[in-house]
Amino acid sequence: MANIKSAKKRILVNKTKADRNKSIKSGVKTAIKKVYAAIEAKDKDAAQSALLAATSAIDKATKKGVYHKNTSARKVSRMTLAVNKMA
Repeated sequence: MANIKSAKKRILVNKTKADRNKSIKSGVKTAIKKVYAAIEAKDKDAAQSALLAATSAIDKATKKGVYHKNTSARKVSRMTLAVNKMA
């Protein structure tokens, strides 16, 4: 355990931020799973609405610094291609 006051505070702050990032990442993963579940079910309308929600969640996570912009762009691109291939 840290002895210096600033190090103790840093540990608490890091824990708080890690919990926040974990929660946001979990939400993004759930949104992505919904898109691919709709694709598996061959439900185009549900897939498009899930894609919209997932894209929004990914963009918010990127804005908060949880994902790098290239990572989020790659995820959105892959999902969009998968939904568009359904047609």
